[in-house]
Amino acid sequence: MNRQKVIVFLPAYNEEESIGEVIKGIPRDFHNAVEVRVLVIDDGSTDDTVQVAKEAGADYIVSFEKNQGLGAAVRAGIKECYKHGADIGVMIDADGEYPAKQIPELLQPIFSGEADYTMGSRFLGTIKGMKIHRRLGNYCFTFIQSLLLKKWIYDGQSGMRAFSRQALEHAEIIHDYNYAQVITLNLVRKGFRVQEVPIQYQVRRTGESFITFRGYLSTVLPAILKEISRPVQKVELDYSAHIISQSSKARNQFIQGIYPSNLHTK
Repeated sequence: MNRQKVIVFLPAYNEEESIGEVIKGIPRDFHNAVEVRVLVIDDGSTDDTVQVAKEAGADYIVSFEKNQGLGAAVRAGIKECYKHGADIGVMIDADGEYPAKQIPELLQPIFSGEADYTMGSRFLGTIKGMKIHRRLGNYCFTFIQSLLLKKWIYDGQSGMRAFSRQALEHAEIIHDYNYAQVITLNLVRKGFRVQEVPIQYQVRRTGESFITFRGYLSTVLPAILKEISRPVQKVELDYSAHIISQSSKARNQFIQGIYPSNLHTK
């Protein structure tokens, strides 16, 4: 049985209060054909983020000397996943807003050959507790993204995503402030199949997000226009690269956390 190496990476900036619990909550042994490792991209933290991550069990840590921005941290995470031989890279925020326990569900469409790039959707799951201004901002920018892609997206700002190895290789993020819209535009335009997976949103209990509506208007909108106007080449995809099981029974078992040893693999 060929094992799939999954690297879960966490961009982190001064998240000492939450990152340890997030790392400990990442499922490591949810399938006998999957090996999980954890990578932290420390975006110039000035607190004990790195030490807490090490104590919680992070396998790899990359630190920036100074804060470079979320887009730069995600770009580095994708690059490091590919460099360390990941078959699939999973991104999850270090602030605890996204449910690490649902990572197997996020991976399932890739393992069944239905997608190359998945996003955890709060709007298909639950958004209880999300502040109204964040909800409205999400609606606005997700609608713009959907219009440009000519494909309906429910949660374009999700901080929980999974990338096939080919997606890791070809993903481009053209600015450092943020990544959310431009990376989806980039991958879908290159032919990668995107699928959203319902997740349970959890209100941030520590720290504050640096992302602002004004920042989106001044930084992200120009990047969206730049991304959508520049030429990209379609990628010839290997649709069977990550298939573990295609049977409906195995799919249900995978989601429920039941993993028989006789799963059909390729």
